Amino acid sequence: MRSFTYERANSPAEAAAAAARKQGAKFIAGGTNLLDLMKLEIETPAHLIDVNRLGLDKIEPTADGGLRVGALVRNTDLAADERVRRDYGVLSRALLAGASGQLRNKATTAGNLLQRTRCPYFYDTNQPCNKRQPGSGCAAIGGVSRQHAVIGASEACIATHPSDMAVAMRALDATVETIQADGAARKIPIAEFHRLPGSTPEVETSLAPGELITAVTLPKPVGGKQIYRKVRDRASYAFALVSVAAIVQRDGSGRVALGGVAHKPWRVEAAEAELPRGAKAVTARLLADAKPTHENAFKLLLAERTLGAVLAEARG
Repeated sequence: MRSFTYERANSPAEAAAAAARKQGAKFIAGGTNLLDLMKLEIETPAHLIDVNRLGLDKIEPTADGGLRVGALVRNTDLAADERVRRDYGVLSRALLAGASGQLRNKATTAGNLLQRTRCPYFYDTNQPCNKRQPGSGCAAIGGVSRQHAVIGASEACIATHPSDMAVAMRALDATVETIQADGAARKIPIAEFHRLPGSTPEVETSLAPGELITAVTLPKPVGGKQIYRKVRDRASYAFALVSVAAIVQRDGSGRVALGGVAHKPWRVEAAEAELPRGAKAVTARLLADAKPTHENAFKLLLAERTLGAVLAEARG
């Protein structure tokens, strides 16, 4: 790990201003992803800004009947909150499907959204990776690609986003609240927050330099049967091959988002019109533009069967 300087911010605006002012600065809260990357010298921040004392650790009701989740709310606390369990069950289930109890106790809401890919080529500094070193190439293309994206990828990157929580938040139409370096507040729909790789896979979100996440807002509950199902190589502490976040209403309508298949949580609202016709019709539209490799083409059928199981459970 390389040397770095450190400071504790006293307010969100101060933290954002400091990050913009100091080249190579990074925010740190739980550190469950950043510290690992620093040890491997994949991330080499020159300056760390500790945001743990900013009071962003509360879950509060909003005026329109939703919930405002502070950026520093720990995953364990969010999953266990009575209101989340009652009204946003898909989110609670997604959080409990991720990582381990110890990590959930430290990991934050904002950090979960910002965690970087677990692509093994990204973690192996002896391999070329456009996400780690722009312009160096993508070793996953033509390499071992079983875990990688089947849709939304590019010639520069086929990595997937690792978050379970983000998939549920995409199904819930959450909004990410931020503060910018000039003190201005901003609200970013979760659909626009994560980016597809294109030719710049190192740019993973729509955040500007120095912009700090302050909260995630969940809209008024939509009801319905809410299910999160994660298919992985082992029963715990593993990332999704395919995951499904679904909200199914009594009339058969609903919402579906997929994890483990793309560079961001994958949702195509137009595909949800097919829900009454079943999983095959939905996934045919959800993954219509899929371009799998020979090693991960199984994810297309796996996504269909996982959604089928979810819909069967939801409809009893």
